[in-house]
Amino acid sequence: MKRLALAAALVLSACQEEEAKAPPAPVELTEVALSYFCQMNVAEHGGPKGQIHLDGFPAPLFFAQVRDLAAYVKSPERDAEITAIYVSDMGAAASWDQPGSNNWIDASEAHFVVGSNVAGGMGAPEVVPFASAEAAAQFMDLYGGTVAGFEGIPDDAVLGPVDLDQRLETPS
Repeated sequence: MKRLALAAALVLSACQEEEAKAPPAPVELTEVALSYFCQMNVAEHGGPKGQIHLDGFPAPLFFAQVRDLAAYVKSPERDAEITAIYVSDMGAAASWDQPGSNNWIDASEAHFVVGSNVAGGMGAPEVVPFASAEAAAQFMDLYGGTVAGFEGIPDDAVLGPVDLDQRLETPS
């Protein structure tokens, strides 16, 4: 009987550990969400968005541009351990100006168009995420760039200076 009770306790303990390790779910983007770097309202800007969940923080950090989210991840100075990263699936967005408030995808599974000629919500060149490789390829055909996974986004695409004279488009 003691062995059965011990086995049950071990199984319960293992289940609780697995539950504790599960990443937090994405949070719906609301009208009050502020962008981490600039403290501007995220929903007031077009283009894809991002959110990063940090260990011990009750709410995610929101980003008005995925470029800024990637810069935060690549920066050595962070507030805490990252537990989850979500980005807008622009293949599911109604439009560039309406990227959606709940069409989040795990950044590690997204296909990013890097180096296109489009401006994100804050006017800088954007890194554009898609859930499907096909949607990313279609966007790339229209606006240029290359497709990469999150880890493949080059540092200079998100950490480098922004050329203010560069002509960027806003997708329709």
